[in-house]
Amino acid sequence: MPTNNMKKCLLILACLLPMWTMAQEEMDEVNRIKADRDTYLYGEGYGETEANADKEAMANLMSKISVQVSSDIEINEQQVNTAEGIDATSVVESVVKTYTAGTLKNTQSIIVTPAPKAYVVRYIKKSEIERVFKAREELIYDYLRGAKEAEKVYRIADALRYYYWASCLLMSMQHPQEIRYMADGEMHLLASWIPEQIRGILSQLKAEVTKIEDLEVSLLFTYKGQPVTNLDFCYWDGMNYSNLYSVNNGISQIEMRPGADTEKLKLKYEYAFESQMQQVPELKQLMQIFKRIPYRESDVTIVAGKKAEQKKAMEVYQASVATAGAATHAVVVEQPKEYTKLVDNIVTAIKSKNYASVSNLFTPEGYEMFDKLLHYGNATVLGNPQLNFYQMNERVICRSVPMRFSFKNNNRTLIEDVTFTFNKDRLIESVAFGLDKAARDDIFQRSAAAWNDSVRMVIATFLENYKTAFALKRLDYIRSIFDDDAIIIVGHLTKQAKKNMENGKYIDNQLVKYTRLDKNTYIKNLERSFKSNQFINIRFTDNEVKKMGKGGQTYGILIHQDYYSSTYGDTGYLFLMVDLNDVDQPIIKVRTWQPNRDPNVNGNFSKSDPYYGLIYGGNFD
Repeated sequence: MPTNNMKKCLLILACLLPMWTMAQEEMDEVNRIKADRDTYLYGEGYGETEANADKEAMANLMSKISVQVSSDIEINEQQVNTAEGIDATSVVESVVKTYTAGTLKNTQSIIVTPAPKAYVVRYIKKSEIERVFKAREELIYDYLRGAKEAEKVYRIADALRYYYWASCLLMSMQHPQEIRYMADGEMHLLASWIPEQIRGILSQLKAEVTKIEDLEVSLLFTYKGQPVTNLDFCYWDGMNYSNLYSVNNGISQIEMRPGADTEKLKLKYEYAFESQMQQVPELKQLMQIFKRIPYRESDVTIVAGKKAEQKKAMEVYQASVATAGAATHAVVVEQPKEYTKLVDNIVTAIKSKNYASVSNLFTPEGYEMFDKLLHYGNATVLGNPQLNFYQMNERVICRSVPMRFSFKNNNRTLIEDVTFTFNKDRLIESVAFGLDKAARDDIFQRSAAAWNDSVRMVIATFLENYKTAFALKRLDYIRSIFDDDAIIIVGHLTKQAKKNMENGKYIDNQLVKYTRLDKNTYIKNLERSFKSNQFINIRFTDNEVKKMGKGGQTYGILIHQDYYSSTYGDTGYLFLMVDLNDVDQPIIKVRTWQPNRDPNVNGNFSKSDPYYGLIYGGNFD
């Protein structure tokens, strides 16, 4: 009979044999890949952990891919940022490495030996390399489509950003001089067409002085004769160029240094948005490889003109503010003199910084919001607001008071249209940042047959309160509007190794990872975000609103969201399913986010979207 020691040895061998057999199979697979040079490229890596070995293997693979495609990539050496230490011999490898940031797909890894002496092999089929470049080409087309749509509604900051980012990606393609794009019924070579679009937008922007008061200069910005929805710029203040200033619905206001010339102003329009590139890995790396593309059209000088010219510009400015504040199909309050007087008192209090003098015009909660708003950066009222008043059941909404908010520790000055909501006792119960004109038009210009006036106003007001709650960090309000059982899905880009069940290997996929959170976890995450950011700003555009088949006044709202904060920024599509049966207590049932919208959806919710099943009865995966 076998002894106890013999039994132990046999047991150990029984455990090790499958592991040894598996390791041998993986080594055989590695040898097969190495031998088939016509089909595969591979990289090897060693380390104390699988992660370190995998990182080295990926770097080794990228070097081989660089050699493979070096003869096919055309680089304009004049565009290379030699100040970053990149020369002509290493630029191709640097460009290829940008694809590891998110668009290099379909690489596979084999862990031949586990830690602590890990040995990992990364490989890719040569036939897959072409897909790498094709994926980036599709991203370029996505940016171009976004730019064209933004330009239509005068979102000039977005249009310039998307065009410029597309041009940066184009420089990293194999044959940038050969890539074409269909626009306005014609095929265009992107290498020349994109710069033409950027120059065309910049040259058709017009800046005018509407008022000079001491060192404050009010400005009106138009594009093709229409007030721009958004635009970013900086100006020469007499000693230096300023931080970035924003334009909202055509207007902005700057402050010059004592002794500076206020009659002749030098502006620089922002078109590269390099700070936002930091949130897009490929662009962040390309920004270090290539020089910033200069556009002389972005530098402009404007002359204030005579008083009569300023007055004429002021009339256009006032008309633009009135139009921006207007809401088609909404019920206008007739003879709102008493409301106008109340808001005028508030404007005077803000300008004089005597805030407490108007505390009696607010409910306690309303004044708390007003106080938070005044501390959302350095707050200033722009010009003389052109006010519009609208009825929403027993409430009256005032649109809008344009205000400027500056942040000392960040390169940013924002312009927001502030709205005030009066309760039935004519006390202000809510203060919010208004939607821009394009976003409001998506809601208010629906046909009367499909939407009644009350519904339009309730939806717009809800969205304004929602985005303002993040800006003013109103955690209690956000907690109150989420259902206790709300489905909350947070999305972010990630790379995840998934096992292919057919061959047992690991495939490295870049994907959007959706994490479902319960309400308490979501609120705790928000609380941490609020504490770590000096400011948060949300912009909504491109709405799609649908009434749900069940639940009475329950709506699905798909909206493009630009999210900015002092530490982070992203852009994507937010979906909210909101129960508005009680207008005093809206309830969010579903909240999801995703980076892109399917261009083939044509205004309908896509079956590929993470929220589709939640709305139409399917199961969430």
